[in-house]
Amino acid sequence: MAQHRQRHRKPKGRPIDGWLIIDKPTAIGSTDVVAICKRSFQAQKCGHGGTLDPLATGVLPIAFGAATKTVPYVMDGTKQYRFTLKLGEARDSDDADGAVIGTSDVRPTDDQIRTALPAFIGDIMQVPPIYSAIKVAGERAYDLARAGEQVELAPRPARVDRFELIERPDADTAVFFVESGKGVYMRSLARDIAKACGSVGHIAALRRMRVGPFLEKDAVPLDRIAVSGDTPPPSPDLLLPVTTALADIPALALTEAETARLSFGQPIPLVELMGRVPREANPDGGLARAMAGGRLMGLARFEDGLLKPERWLGQGGS
Repeated sequence: MAQHRQRHRKPKGRPIDGWLIIDKPTAIGSTDVVAICKRSFQAQKCGHGGTLDPLATGVLPIAFGAATKTVPYVMDGTKQYRFTLKLGEARDSDDADGAVIGTSDVRPTDDQIRTALPAFIGDIMQVPPIYSAIKVAGERAYDLARAGEQVELAPRPARVDRFELIERPDADTAVFFVESGKGVYMRSLARDIAKACGSVGHIAALRRMRVGPFLEKDAVPLDRIAVSGDTPPPSPDLLLPVTTALADIPALALTEAETARLSFGQPIPLVELMGRVPREANPDGGLARAMAGGRLMGLARFEDGLLKPERWLGQGGS
């Protein structure tokens, strides 16, 4: 009986829906930021849209309530980064937080760096850092590395759309801009571009400037969110609507009856939606935002002449 009561216990916290874009400071992990935001807003449900290393700063999207269901679509979006490469020292973590494992006296010229860059643009294969969350035989790579075990990670496909040298403060440092897809490790790019230039190196500073539709200008400093003592919780007005995460997905206006059919898992023939399918929508496997009365009800996919429910948000996002 106690188990039965526990199953139906009301979740703790306030039912808040939306996105909060945090400008993450250094020396704190992404999960710690989530914990601070959840506590500050006294929220029932909270998660993040893409991990940032403790060393990194910048755009960390925090999802509340219904927004957590849209996290995968944010993580699939375009990312933009700026990082500083420190030449001459290889580190076991491929960033400044690691131990030195190699040195080099080679300092490539700007031209040598620019000549090496095209090999890292487009669809590439990339070996992740050993201090990453990738699982090896059921264990996280970083746990194995911290335990002193030898970690061998296989190359993985990655997509890099832009990789540019934007500044060279001195011979030991080079600053880069990167635009990439999902799952690209900046630490690996830093390590590999140094190696391609005949040297070794690691990331000394890293800032993320964009995650999907969320930009640096949207970001709020973490200390503006953190509360202590009798400080009132921050205003929910700081949150962006759930639909912001899906801004790049075409919107499709549906009737209440049509959204009800989709919510029960029933596909809708596209012939019934003639004249309403957005021009930019891909009828062969593309996604659409299912909208009813201006509310986001969920995501649906065009497939085999049908509109099929992909991800449903229940009562509609804000």
